[in-house]
Amino acid sequence: MTTAESASESSQAGKFDLGALLAERGAERYELHNRYLNPQLPRMLHTIGFDKVYERAEGAHFWDAEGNDHLDMLAGFGVMGLGRHHPVVRKALHDVLDLSLADLTRFDCQPLPGLLAEKLLAHSPHLDRVFFGNSGTEAVEGALKFARYATGRPRVLYCEHAFHGLTTGALSVNGESGFRDGFAPLLPDTPVPLGDLDALERELRKGDVAALIVEPIQGKGVHETPPGYLRAAQDLLHRHKALLIADEVQTGLGRTGDFYAYQYEEGVEPDLVCVAKALSGGYVPVGATLGKDWIFKKVFSSMDRVLVHSASFGSNAQAMAAGLAVLSVMEDEQIVAHVRAVGDLLRTRLAALTDRYELLADVRGRGLMIGIEFGRPRSLKLRSRWAMLQAARKGLFAQMVVVPLLQRHRILTQVSGDHLEVIKLIPPLIVDEGDVNRFVDAFTAVMDDAHEGGLIWDFGRTLVKQAVAHR
Repeated sequence: MTTAESASESSQAGKFDLGALLAERGAERYELHNRYLNPQLPRMLHTIGFDKVYERAEGAHFWDAEGNDHLDMLAGFGVMGLGRHHPVVRKALHDVLDLSLADLTRFDCQPLPGLLAEKLLAHSPHLDRVFFGNSGTEAVEGALKFARYATGRPRVLYCEHAFHGLTTGALSVNGESGFRDGFAPLLPDTPVPLGDLDALERELRKGDVAALIVEPIQGKGVHETPPGYLRAAQDLLHRHKALLIADEVQTGLGRTGDFYAYQYEEGVEPDLVCVAKALSGGYVPVGATLGKDWIFKKVFSSMDRVLVHSASFGSNAQAMAAGLAVLSVMEDEQIVAHVRAVGDLLRTRLAALTDRYELLADVRGRGLMIGIEFGRPRSLKLRSRWAMLQAARKGLFAQMVVVPLLQRHRILTQVSGDHLEVIKLIPPLIVDEGDVNRFVDAFTAVMDDAHEGGLIWDFGRTLVKQAVAHR
């Protein structure tokens, strides 16, 4: 860079000061969202007492404006797999910016996408090719398109209560009516019960099914596919010339104690796999659709079809650098083995509490994807309070637990779906035994309060009033 160019860059940089802008306007954050973005978000956050001001973050922790440390057990819904601001990922992004690469020319072949594809495919040896987009829902959209084109069939099956994204194609295989209502018509689709092979076979016999898309562990409710289901479903699909799509957007990259959640079951080799979230390193949005060679070659069958599926920002250098850094850290720090050990510890300690608390119905999941389910208590006093909440709105008790975890114990969690009495724990994959102890101690204190008729029920009555008012 010449002296003139350096001076010009310095002059241009001086015209915009991000730190100064945040210092000047940062306090307006909730007002700005209310005025210009989704107005229901700040309203919801104020209602449940989540309207915090967080100043900085590192690893599995962040700090509010008063300097209080908070433990993150949500990880940005799974995005922050390596926690916040991992030094290796930060350095990779600094490096790629400093290199001033000729990125996104669209008419060349940059090395970073190929290198990241090679590294991803090394963890999925039965797959051959990758398409890079910008999000999990884009990865799903790509898989749906590829499956329909490769098979020449229109219909995609999905499991009840599934969540695969909110764009139109992904919404077509979303099992939650609350997300679908008002957005029809969608793509040809049919829900089948999770684990029901007979229902799957009935649909396949109709001869128009392109694929079944399935989360090996559903994010909503944290429900696992039954043992043997994925392998049996795969065999049925292939017998009827249909494909298996594994949605690993949330479960992939070590979350469940395997690199992919489907690898827990021997012999499962999906035709298409969707990943995103943790691949970003928490910095640059990225999604990937992995698939078998014959599928990609059928979709991209000639030079005339070279851009038949593309994304303007797909394969950009920053996203590819972040993905490469994430996979490098996972290997160097043995993240998958760590998740298996810490996840087993957390799940075992929580499961031991089911005998102690009658409101605690179940603890399930694998690795660091754990569902804590609450259920109807036995004792008359607690049962009447539980009934009051259920009459107002199912899912209020789980929210009653989430709020004191944040307000009293500075631990961020959330319910696993609307109208569900389930809290989902998906912390950064780097949490340690100390973080496990902190969460279990806090959860125990909140459950003690609930069983003793403490302040948690006062908040519950407030939620009931609000639920009735919003009907």
